[in-house]
Amino acid sequence: MPKIEFVVHAGAHTRQHCPIQIRLPNAGASPPASVVLTAADGSRVPAQIARPVSPRRAPPADHFTVAFILGSLAAGNSRRFSAEPSEEPTDAKPVVIVTDDAQGRADINIAGELLTTYRYLGNPARPCFFPVLGPGGTRVTRSWPVAGDVAGETKDHPHHRSLWVAHGDVNGTDNWSEAEGHGFQLHREIMVADSGLVYGQLVAATDWTDRDQQKILEEQRAFTAWAVGPDARLFDFDVCFTATECDVRLGDTKEGGILATRVAPAMDGDHGGQMENSYGAIGEAECWGRRAQWCDYSGEIAGERLGIAILDHPRSFRHPTYWHVRAYGMYTANPFGWHDFHGDPSVDGSHLLPRGASLQFHYRVYLHRGRAAEAAVAARYHDYANPPRVEVVA
Repeated sequence: MPKIEFVVHAGAHTRQHCPIQIRLPNAGASPPASVVLTAADGSRVPAQIARPVSPRRAPPADHFTVAFILGSLAAGNSRRFSAEPSEEPTDAKPVVIVTDDAQGRADINIAGELLTTYRYLGNPARPCFFPVLGPGGTRVTRSWPVAGDVAGETKDHPHHRSLWVAHGDVNGTDNWSEAEGHGFQLHREIMVADSGLVYGQLVAATDWTDRDQQKILEEQRAFTAWAVGPDARLFDFDVCFTATECDVRLGDTKEGGILATRVAPAMDGDHGGQMENSYGAIGEAECWGRRAQWCDYSGEIAGERLGIAILDHPRSFRHPTYWHVRAYGMYTANPFGWHDFHGDPSVDGSHLLPRGASLQFHYRVYLHRGRAAEAAVAARYHDYANPPRVEVVA
């Protein structure tokens, strides 16, 4: 297969460890098995053929998608690359490894270090990701109740299980708490468990049910972890709801989070942690119930400042989302809780999803060192929402 030349243009923003996915023309009858990517200075750049999560995300038959990490590129600059497709699979060992034990746990490791474990069976109400480890291997979400009693851990809100997806009013069913009469999220299958040089991906299918485990809707959640180096952790979280059984009303309530986290207690605002958002708001009083393109929660754990930034993509439902973020450590993206967030019972943030229709949410999570400014969270948001322009030149 012939080499393909292309140029990456940084545009208005300096890029740093920026995931890139580019569609390239395909000369073969089927997508290549691997690709060799080389920068203009002759250095080899790790790359992998990207696998579409669903047919509707697949490139046209005469194209294929390549994923790689753009290490560093200053604003206004460009860099040329050449891609050489091959029909032979690469012999390079994966950097991001996804392992499903088929017994209820799937591990995502980056360069030999655990990022998180998806716990999809054995939970009281719904799957969760625990632990979630930031740069250096430090836990950045609360361990209780998943890990039992942990010294110094708070023990409120037992449904706050590290990192999870939930909503408190789904056709009147509480699929947020673990109180009596709550609904369930029942794992159906692991659809994808792919490892790779650039990213690894886990895709799970889940049925949301009422208290009697009668299905209301289907969810597909895709977790994509990027190999951006040891100083940060970066993963994309894509959620799709489909109303397979009936019309579905997602009710107006603050009790929910399509991407929900409970930060490690040492990080929370009650212990010196700091919340801030894309508009420069600081603290719970300014961030709670407000809309923003991103929100960041940072604090000191064992003498090191660590943070969790959640970035809301422009294609996500009701972007920019509202944030349910509290000084005691609750931190969620919730586009539905209008009457609480506005303090006005006359507004209604519910959404009716007709039978057969789908609703999509897209977030990127950036686990970093330092505060939001030190970690350049705003720049990492533009990597996600306004990525570099890629131009195929030969």
